[in-house]
Amino acid sequence: MAILKTILIVVQIIVSLVLIVSVLMQSGKQAGLSGSIAGGAETFFGKNKARTLDGFLSRLTTVMAILFIVISFVLSLLIK
Repeated sequence: MAILKTILIVVQIIVSLVLIVSVLMQSGKQAGLSGSIAGGAETFFGKNKARTLDGFLSRLTTVMAILFIVISFVLSLLIK
């Protein structure tokens, strides 16, 4: 059981670091005038949001957040 806890703690640390990096790499919603022009151009030219870097980082953040919560829950049950 101690090996499982150790493995989960290491995975938890890796997931948390990836989650932090993915959140920090996302562009802000308040990108200013240049962000609104670029956003309008992407919409106008039909660029798929899911295929951009922001779309990928958004999906990565969601997956890492879910993993973080699940692993935290499992670790809390194992440490009792």
